[in-house]
Amino acid sequence: MPTQLSTVSTTLAGNRLGALSVAGFALTAAAPMLVVGGVVPTGWAVTGTVAVSVAMLVIAAVLAVFCVGYVTMARHVANAGSLYTYVAHGFGPVAAVAAAFVQLLAYSMMQVALYGIGGVQAEAVLGDLLGVDAPWWVWALGAWVAVTVLGTRGVGVSSRILAVAVAAELVLVVIVAGIDLAHPAGGTVSFAALDPGGLDLSTFGVVLAIGVTAFIGVEAAPVYSEESRRPRSTVLTATFVALGLMTVAYVLVSWAMTVTVGPERVVAVAGELGPDMLLVPAAAHVGGDLLVDAGHVLLLTSIAAGMLAYHNAVARCAFALGRERVLPGVFGRTSPRSGAPIAASLAQSVCGLIVVIVVAVAGWDPMTRLFFALGTTGALGVFTLITAASASVVGFFGRDRRGEGLWATRLLPGVATAALVGCVGLIVANYTTLIGVGADSPARWVPGVFVVAGGLGCGYGWWLRAARRGVLARVGHGANAALLPTEAPAAPVEVA
Repeated sequence: MPTQLSTVSTTLAGNRLGALSVAGFALTAAAPMLVVGGVVPTGWAVTGTVAVSVAMLVIAAVLAVFCVGYVTMARHVANAGSLYTYVAHGFGPVAAVAAAFVQLLAYSMMQVALYGIGGVQAEAVLGDLLGVDAPWWVWALGAWVAVTVLGTRGVGVSSRILAVAVAAELVLVVIVAGIDLAHPAGGTVSFAALDPGGLDLSTFGVVLAIGVTAFIGVEAAPVYSEESRRPRSTVLTATFVALGLMTVAYVLVSWAMTVTVGPERVVAVAGELGPDMLLVPAAAHVGGDLLVDAGHVLLLTSIAAGMLAYHNAVARCAFALGRERVLPGVFGRTSPRSGAPIAASLAQSVCGLIVVIVVAVAGWDPMTRLFFALGTTGALGVFTLITAASASVVGFFGRDRRGEGLWATRLLPGVATAALVGCVGLIVANYTTLIGVGADSPARWVPGVFVVAGGLGCGYGWWLRAARRGVLARVGHGANAALLPTEAPAAPVEVA
């Protein structure tokens, strides 16, 4: 007879988060300030086209269709593992183990990548404000300490910090958009950024691939389903609130920036100012540097909040896998006091520390080698998992619609899957452009790490099927996994 594990040590702290808190985790993972200040100007500078806003709208529409099936399935599957859990219920446990390996790697890449830009931004902003002359890696290690401490605290602490950070970001971008729209170049508000005719097939692929990274985080809500109040309604509300706010912020601000500098100057100004394109033109209209200084500080807090959000996502995935015994059981235990997955959180902190130290000792550029390369590659991995999750919705409801409507279970998820496959193809096709290397660079093979991770996961899954079938039967079953035996197969258990 199996031993029943302590509920305190194998479940996350429940009933802690409302819809707005969960939406805050999704938004901070997306890092709105970093997107409108970094991703959007990069899109203009790289492609030479003004209509980046159109690509944002296309991606938002695809993700809106995806989210219908995603949150519908979330009503029937609640697990902190999120994306790989969907694969488990859609395509089986072996495929889920492969997806879990990819998920851990991809989210860890995105989290660690932020230490690069965070250290550089802190060196520039806090170094001037505090009069401290320290290299980027010192500031990165300071951020690492903060994330490590907060990661082992209760999720309620993180949610309050992230809520303040994302609210401040959204307020600032709305102010900037208002200033820009009130001061149109030449006295006329241009809608060139919203004109689909401004894109041709070649530039559309690159812009779409760049824009895809802006929406990573919209899939995050189910990660916190076990810690939410009324998980079914919370996940639904949080997902669409996050997607709606991302879309409005990205499209509004990207359009507003083209209005104030003029569509004919957008590409040149983006190449000249880079991330400061969000702040400098608006500040010039109101006078003084206060807006620029405030924006730099909020960009720093946006990056820090993203670090914490991705850290939590990795830790909860590792926790779910530990609880299911795919990873060592120590990862599936939580603190009796805070309800946080202590071992899983500390393991991710160790990974971050190792990468920062390696980059610093090697003398590599933290922006190109750490932020751009790891962040872009991680986004590709996450978006591939989103595509797999969408296909899993079709597989899950294909066997039994469970009383749900045809549109939400088969038709829309099928359309979303086809569109997402196309997006993944565009990202892969334009990968070298995204990371700023030549088409013949060896770096073009870096996305192959996900093929390796998935292959290793698949092999491990087949080994579990042969040697530890009871463990394989637990994959994707969330809190109920702790009550299933590990030495023999178990009947499927669905977490409602």
